[in-house]
Amino acid sequence: MSKEKILVTGATGQIGSELTLKLRKKYGNDNVVAAGHKRKPSEKLLESGPFVYLDVTDKEAIEKVVKEYEIDTIYHLAAVLSAIGEEKPQLAWHVNINGLYNVLEVTREHGVQRVFWPSSIAVFGPEAPRVNTPQNTVLIPRTVYGVTKVAGELLCNYYFTKFGVDVRSVRYPGIISSETLPGGGTTDYAVEIFYEAIKHRRYVCFVREDTVLPMMYMPDCLKAALDLMEADADKITCRTSYNVSAMSFSAGELVAEIKKYIPGFTCEFKPDFRQKIADSWPMSIDDSAARRDWGWKPAYDLAAMTRDMIEKLTRKLAEGNA
Repeated sequence: MSKEKILVTGATGQIGSELTLKLRKKYGNDNVVAAGHKRKPSEKLLESGPFVYLDVTDKEAIEKVVKEYEIDTIYHLAAVLSAIGEEKPQLAWHVNINGLYNVLEVTREHGVQRVFWPSSIAVFGPEAPRVNTPQNTVLIPRTVYGVTKVAGELLCNYYFTKFGVDVRSVRYPGIISSETLPGGGTTDYAVEIFYEAIKHRRYVCFVREDTVLPMMYMPDCLKAALDLMEADADKITCRTSYNVSAMSFSAGELVAEIKKYIPGFTCEFKPDFRQKIADSWPMSIDDSAARRDWGWKPAYDLAAMTRDMIEKLTRKLAEGNA
């Protein structure tokens, strides 16, 4: 395992920036190539290992990197997220679908051993049960982001069954992180609220107070990716994408939890176009298949996540690094 040569696309994004550093710590700095496109990479990302600028819609560019660095594992995270996707649907389709297709084709043609590609709870639409949403249910999303994720899941499954490409996926809920700001998703409020609570003691939230969504703290997000990628191939029964869950809470419950540490914090609720997206998504997720097949188990609940976020962000903001 230590000889792996890994490429992380979307390495400057919310998940990619932290996943890259974790992979470098595990497999060695020089063995993990970070690839970004438009977002400026952090100093930490640039200094800790190789970095390349890469447009995933350019298949030849992906091939060049895979050959040059002798890549055998790809974590393909480059994507246009839900809120930005609704503003630029053509771009979302182009990046999310053509980018994945190119990665799968390069994998097939050049003997890359494994691919990790994240799907999302955005695959579910209002027809799916919103409470304890099952692994296998109707998928009729109402966002182009969700549509690209459903199509992507089917494409991954096809490449596995048709060509034997070992591609693995999880359906992430909203991801909360103290390190990198999110990049235009519907659950961004769950990160922004911490920054505003610490800096200004107030926040205007773009979803209703009673909006309940599944969420996951970044350490668990990274753990899910690594646990799945390290699982024996014969244990993986789902080649579309696994449901994974950690916690579900309302925006109001998050405010109440933050107030335990910042009593003077106030939050005003002014729903915008993202409310409609949130209302089409699940409130809680059944991830029993992931728990059964590869032992998925999250470490953080709302209380533990909030405590850790406030501690880390308070220190970070005091040092002037945010």
